[in-house]
Amino acid sequence: MAETAGPESVGALSRGWAPHLARVGAAVRAAGPAPLVLIDGPSGSGKSTLAGLLTAGSAARPNRTEAVRLDDVYPGWGGLEAAGRMLARTLIGPLAAGRPGRVPLWDWAAGRPGAVRIVRPGGALVIEGCGAFAAGDGVPAVRVWIHAPDAARRREALARDGGAFDAHWDDWDRQWRRHLAVHGRGGAGVIRLRGLPGCRRPRPRDTVVP
Repeated sequence: MAETAGPESVGALSRGWAPHLARVGAAVRAAGPAPLVLIDGPSGSGKSTLAGLLTAGSAARPNRTEAVRLDDVYPGWGGLEAAGRMLARTLIGPLAAGRPGRVPLWDWAAGRPGAVRIVRPGGALVIEGCGAFAAGDGVPAVRVWIHAPDAARRREALARDGGAFDAHWDDWDRQWRRHLAVHGRGGAGVIRLRGLPGCRRPRPRDTVVP
């Protein structure tokens, strides 16, 4: 069963992340009624926490708000680069044209493609994960880059999955660095934040994600 953050834990997280939430929230509100928000950065830096707080609060809710985690889309541990390309084709492109988009989910337990999630146009959309900028390349969006020291983010990433990430960390990190060499960290206009390792939103116990 998935863990959820109760009101007290969400409140504590919100206080810790308040400056970041205020900055990102202002940019989201200025982007119109149906903004696209892309939250990128290395594993363990705090992307999921920020995305969760944005969608739980009012900062990113000018209309209906949906969140897509790239953790749910990567086609296996070698799929960092492929996930962005898939979402650009199946989700971002159709939504930009006013059509429903599709999110091809990955079944981590079975090691194969899973269900397909449908996202309707007209609401705010938050996409977070390593490689999120690539999914929305060339599309108007609020782009947020979260960084943290390598040692701190590694501790955070490995601690959250109870050891399931340990054997994959080095390979994933190499993929990430190759991705950075090609795509970079975004250009002008990117909101750059320092993450807060150790202050994170609870995640499902049975979810193994990079």
